Amino acid sequence: MLDILIDNYSVLARGLAFTLIVSLSAILLGMLMGMLLAFGLTSRFTLVRRLAGIYRSFWRGTPILLQLLLVYYLLPEFGLNIPPLPAAILTLTLNTAAFQSEIFRSGIMHIPPGQVEAARMVGMKTWDIRRRIVVPQVFRLTLPPLTNEVITILKNSSLISVISVTELMRTSEQIASRTFQPLDTYLVAALLYLAVNLFLARLSAHLERHMKGGLAAE
Repeated sequence: MLDILIDNYSVLARGLAFTLIVSLSAILLGMLMGMLLAFGLTSRFTLVRRLAGIYRSFWRGTPILLQLLLVYYLLPEFGLNIPPLPAAILTLTLNTAAFQSEIFRSGIMHIPPGQVEAARMVGMKTWDIRRRIVVPQVFRLTLPPLTNEVITILKNSSLISVISVTELMRTSEQIASRTFQPLDTYLVAALLYLAVNLFLARLSAHLERHMKGGLAAE
């Protein structure tokens, strides 16, 4: 197993870099879209709530592999020819936005209504209330489930190899077919995924302690 890692270090590093680029791009874009969807899910307008709910149900209720294939093969039928890498990021973004919207919705529901009412009484506009009061608290409240979603997207990124994106999983497949050492190769890939996920979990725990310390100081 060690010889696989040493002989293919640069190739594995490049594959891991692609995995991180795709996953983190999707997570960051998904956060923005997920927050907007969360506001839609908690909107006082019935139509907005229903449309946001339909989107959430579709992307949470269908396999991510199917979503990848639909985005990659269906969009060209409408004249939108998207290369594999952007198609992968787009699909993972649309997927994680649905899951993050539910996470953010739960956080919004836990914010005391009195804070929003007080802000309105002093003349703050809706988007100012959301930006300065709601959003910061939502991130504090939802950090653990958000971390789980980041890890989930990182693991799900292994599926983008089906549309020819050379990330860590596809790189491992290529190495395994060339060296005829599939077990060792996939064990190396598993350790790389595990190392990144453990780092993310530790980072999340550190941020959570820092936020709690900040709240205690206040």
